[in-house]
Amino acid sequence: MCRHLAYLGPEEPLGRLLVDPPHGLYRQSWAPRRQRHGTVNADGFGVGWYAPGDPVPARYRRSGPIWADPSFADLARVVRSGAVLAAVRDATLPGADGAAAAAPFAGDRWLFSHNGAVAGWPAAAAPLVPALPPVEMLSLEARTDSAFVWALLLHRLRAGEDPGRALAGTVRELAEAAPASRLNLLLTDGTAVLATAWGDTLWYRTGPGGGTVVASEPYDDDPRWQEVPDRSLLRADRAEVRLSSLKDPAPAP
Repeated sequence: MCRHLAYLGPEEPLGRLLVDPPHGLYRQSWAPRRQRHGTVNADGFGVGWYAPGDPVPARYRRSGPIWADPSFADLARVVRSGAVLAAVRDATLPGADGAAAAAPFAGDRWLFSHNGAVAGWPAAAAPLVPALPPVEMLSLEARTDSAFVWALLLHRLRAGEDPGRALAGTVRELAEAAPASRLNLLLTDGTAVLATAWGDTLWYRTGPGGGTVVASEPYDDDPRWQEVPDRSLLRADRAEVRLSSLKDPAPAP
């Protein structure tokens, strides 16, 4: 459930990344090609982007389907960025959190998205609650598994943990508590993209102009797309992509 995408590269209109491709995130909201769980991603959407000179990202999120928001078409046509994270949502469970439950989540300079589900939510995650200070539990943006996953990860990041190690540690912690979980996580600070493949599809593409796209599935049939093996950690910048195994105890930074 859910589809998401991150981009780093030369400035592009949001629409060129999300709407114009023949199988872009816009179309994936009703016709994903490789989604293994769920069929329609109509429970909200969001896009976050970075403006030159400002390390804190902007976000636009809504609770309904992306195709039903005429304002997004205007925004996507004129807003340009060289660092973007966007997602369309298929809810794990019904809820009343609205746009607050739609990725990307944000904290400090980070944007985050979760493609998947914490199995047995919320009971299976209860043993992990003590890992968070009470104020962080009370500050959750939404009462969803994805918001809780983000709180666990952000706690590690704010403690100074390397982002790759923080992602890997969060995934292993959740997988141990809820073994059937699907934990494809996507994280960016506008200069790098980190992602995990754990139970669902993840692909990446690098372009000749220095751009890198990491996504749940390819948005076109360009042969440069490469699939990330399951149980992998991906680190990317505008120049290269590196993969390491999440089965290793500590993927190297």
